Amino acid sequence: EVQFVESGGGLVQAGGSLRLSCVVSGLTFDPYGIGWLRQAPGKSREGVAFVSSIDGSPWYAESVKGRFTVSRDYAKHTVYLQMNSLKPEDAAVYTCAAAPLTRWINTIMSGNPDFNTIDHRGKGTLVTVSS
Repeated sequence: EVQFVESGGGLVQAGGSLRLSCVVSGLTFDPYGIGWLRQAPGKSREGVAFVSSIDGSPWYAESVKGRFTVSRDYAKHTVYLQMNSLKPEDAAVYTCAAAPLTRWINTIMSGNPDFNTIDHRGKGTLVTVSS
Protein backbone atom coordinates (compact mmCIF):
# COMPACT_ATOMS: atom_id res chain seq x y z
CA GLU A 1 0.00 0.00 0.00
CA VAL A 2 1.32 3.41 -0.97
CA GLN A 3 1.32 5.82 1.95
CA PHE A 4 1.80 9.56 2.02
CA VAL A 5 2.48 12.00 4.83
CA GLU A 6 1.95 15.56 3.63
CA SER A 7 2.81 18.80 5.37
CA GLY A 8 3.40 22.47 4.71
CA GLY A 9 0.03 23.90 3.83
CA GLY A 10 -1.31 27.04 5.44
CA LEU A 11 -2.37 30.63 4.96
CA VAL A 12 -0.22 32.99 2.96
CA GLN A 13 -0.71 36.41 1.40
CA ALA A 14 -0.76 36.78 -2.34
CA GLY A 15 2.80 37.01 -3.60
CA GLY A 16 4.09 34.87 -0.78
CA SER A 17 5.64 31.41 -0.74
CA LEU A 18 5.00 28.00 0.76
CA ARG A 19 6.76 24.67 0.53
CA LEU A 20 4.82 21.45 0.65
CA SER A 21 6.47 18.19 1.64
CA CYS A 22 5.35 14.61 1.17
CA VAL A 23 7.05 11.54 2.59
CA VAL A 24 6.08 8.54 0.51
CA SER A 25 6.42 4.84 1.13
CA GLY A 26 5.20 1.58 -0.33
CA LEU A 27 5.71 2.33 -4.01
CA THR A 28 5.73 -0.99 -5.83
CA PHE A 29 5.47 0.11 -9.44
CA ASP A 30 8.25 1.50 -11.59
CA PRO A 31 8.76 3.64 -13.52
CA TYR A 32 6.43 6.05 -11.79
CA GLY A 33 5.60 9.68 -11.53
CA ILE A 34 5.15 11.36 -8.18
CA GLY A 35 3.90 14.83 -7.60
CA TRP A 36 0.99 17.03 -6.68
CA LEU A 37 -2.62 17.49 -7.59
CA ARG A 38 -4.96 20.19 -6.32
CA GLN A 39 -8.66 20.74 -6.02
CA ALA A 40 -10.42 23.98 -5.23
CA PRO A 41 -14.03 24.08 -3.99
CA GLY A 42 -16.46 23.46 -6.83
CA LYS A 43 -13.68 22.65 -9.29
CA SER A 44 -12.34 19.43 -10.68
CA ARG A 45 -9.06 17.94 -9.56
CA GLU A 46 -6.12 19.22 -11.59
CA GLY A 47 -2.51 18.24 -11.97
CA VAL A 48 0.04 20.70 -10.66
CA ALA A 49 3.42 19.02 -11.16
CA PHE A 50 5.19 15.69 -11.04
CA VAL A 51 8.64 14.20 -11.46
CA SER A 52 9.60 11.08 -13.32
CA SER A 53 11.35 8.26 -11.47
CA ILE A 54 13.45 7.59 -14.58
CA ASP A 55 15.41 10.81 -14.69
CA GLY A 56 13.72 13.23 -12.32
CA SER A 57 12.42 15.33 -15.18
CA PRO A 58 9.48 17.50 -14.13
CA TRP A 59 6.16 18.40 -15.65
CA TYR A 60 4.19 21.48 -14.69
CA ALA A 61 0.72 22.72 -15.37
CA GLU A 62 0.80 25.87 -17.47
CA SER A 63 -0.79 27.85 -14.68
CA VAL A 64 2.15 27.26 -12.32
CA LYS A 65 5.13 27.27 -14.68
CA GLY A 66 7.82 29.67 -13.54
CA ARG A 67 6.35 29.93 -10.04
CA PHE A 68 6.31 26.37 -8.66
CA THR A 69 9.16 23.87 -8.46
CA VAL A 70 8.74 20.15 -7.83
CA SER A 71 11.70 18.17 -6.55
CA ARG A 72 12.51 14.89 -4.88
CA ASP A 73 14.97 13.82 -2.22
CA TYR A 74 15.42 10.10 -2.85
CA ALA A 75 17.35 9.51 0.35
CA LYS A 76 14.52 11.00 2.43
CA HIS A 77 11.74 9.44 0.30
CA THR A 78 10.29 12.92 0.07
CA VAL A 79 8.84 15.01 -2.73
CA TYR A 80 8.53 18.77 -2.40
CA LEU A 81 6.54 21.51 -4.04
CA GLN A 82 8.04 24.96 -3.67
CA MET A 83 5.34 27.52 -4.45
CA ASN A 84 6.37 31.12 -5.07
CA SER A 85 4.42 34.18 -6.15
CA LEU A 86 1.22 32.59 -4.93
CA LYS A 87 -2.05 33.89 -6.29
CA PRO A 88 -5.56 33.68 -4.83
CA GLU A 89 -6.44 31.23 -7.60
CA ASP A 90 -3.78 28.84 -6.28
CA ALA A 91 -5.86 28.26 -3.15
CA ALA A 92 -6.89 24.60 -2.97
CA VAL A 93 -6.35 21.32 -1.20
CA TYR A 94 -3.02 20.03 -2.47
CA THR A 95 -2.62 16.28 -2.60
CA CYS A 96 0.53 14.26 -3.02
CA ALA A 97 -0.01 11.57 -5.64
CA ALA A 98 1.77 8.73 -7.40
CA ALA A 99 0.98 6.52 -10.36
CA PRO A 100 2.75 4.55 -13.05
CA LEU A 101 4.56 7.00 -15.29
CA THR A 102 2.55 5.98 -18.33
CA ARG A 103 -0.65 6.95 -16.54
CA TRP A 104 0.65 10.46 -15.82
CA ILE A 105 1.83 10.82 -19.42
CA ASN A 106 -1.44 9.59 -20.89
CA THR A 107 -3.34 11.96 -18.62
CA ILE A 108 -1.36 15.10 -19.45
CA MET A 109 -1.43 14.27 -23.16
CA SER A 110 -5.18 13.88 -23.15
CA GLY A 111 -7.25 16.62 -24.65
CA ASN A 112 -9.46 16.46 -21.58
CA PRO A 113 -7.24 15.27 -18.75
CA ASP A 114 -8.83 13.48 -15.85
CA PHE A 115 -6.43 13.54 -12.92
CA ASN A 116 -8.71 11.28 -10.91
CA THR A 117 -6.85 8.51 -12.75
CA ILE A 118 -3.81 9.33 -10.58
CA ASP A 119 -5.32 7.19 -7.91
CA HIS A 120 -2.65 6.77 -5.24
CA ARG A 121 -3.20 9.95 -3.25
CA GLY A 122 -2.62 11.34 0.20
CA LYS A 123 -5.22 13.08 2.32
CA GLY A 124 -4.18 16.52 1.18
CA THR A 125 -3.07 19.76 2.76
CA LEU A 126 -4.96 23.04 2.52
CA VAL A 127 -3.36 26.10 0.95
CA THR A 128 -5.16 29.39 1.44
CA VAL A 129 -4.02 32.54 -0.34
CA SER A 130 -5.37 35.88 0.80
CA SER A 131 -5.57 38.79 -1.58
